[in-house]
Amino acid sequence: MNQSVHTSKAPAAIGPYSQAVRAGNTIYVSGQLPIDPETGEFAGSDIGTQTRQSLSNIENILKEAGVGMENVVKTTVLLSDIGDFAAMNEVYATFFREPFPARAAFQVAAVPKGARVEIEAMAVI
Repeated sequence: MNQSVHTSKAPAAIGPYSQAVRAGNTIYVSGQLPIDPETGEFAGSDIGTQTRQSLSNIENILKEAGVGMENVVKTTVLLSDIGDFAAMNEVYATFFREPFPARAAFQVAAVPKGARVEIEAMAVI
């Protein structure tokens, strides 16, 4: 049976979806925008700050589910500008250790709410 995961330490869902869903031994974290859950606003305007906030939101959701970033096996990074890849990657590397999760990164036409980045993750228990 699937279980919704919710924490007040990450932004509330802005549509008909869960922050994360636990299905068996896998946790699927919905794409996280760089929204500070305390203010409801973007944490900043630069890609580094936005990446840090998106990953912090993921980290807080996983913590609520009883796991950590070391349990992440796959991420998907959506960028509004692929030119931000190197700066995003620099911050991203501070959240993970080897073996690093598998990852895909794409430039998209737009990220919701005009964000520069959105990141989703899958973790195993």
